[in-house]
Amino acid sequence: MLPTPTGTPFTFGYATVLAGTSLVVACADPALVHALHQGSSTDVVHLVRTPGLVSVASALWVAGGNVSPYAVCFLLVLTALERRIGGLRAAGVFLLGHLPATLATEVPVGFAVLAGLLTPWLRRSVLVLFGGMLVQDLVDFADPMTSWGRLISLAIGIATWPLTRRRYRARTAP
Repeated sequence: MLPTPTGTPFTFGYATVLAGTSLVVACADPALVHALHQGSSTDVVHLVRTPGLVSVASALWVAGGNVSPYAVCFLLVLTALERRIGGLRAAGVFLLGHLPATLATEVPVGFAVLAGLLTPWLRRSVLVLFGGMLVQDLVDFADPMTSWGRLISLAIGIATWPLTRRRYRARTAP
């Protein structure tokens, strides 16, 4: 059930990396930890500037540390998956889960922020269409976790409109 270097090298290696970063979080200066978290954040700005780097760097951190229920369950499931399909395929499944989930939450935020810069008529039209599509996904209940994540992301993007428009006006003012 537990990862081993020979039986599940991908999971064991990844668990070792997570243990290392969790140790950094527990022992390092809080300012350094904050800077590392900020630098590896998969926010819209980082995804536009350095998509590859932050996509990899964001996978180095686990919420709650190595002993969190999430981390323990994740490693047990990844171990079982790797034993069944092999390390390379397990790594592929991991990446297919990590990258699209990141994009699924951040693209709506970026879209919503940029929509705030459109003219009022166009902004409302785009949001009605996009928001309607997201609500329909939720009603279909095919993937409620992703659907809620996208709606929350859209709401976060809309909440940033006052700040975005203020900065945009300040930059474009004569």
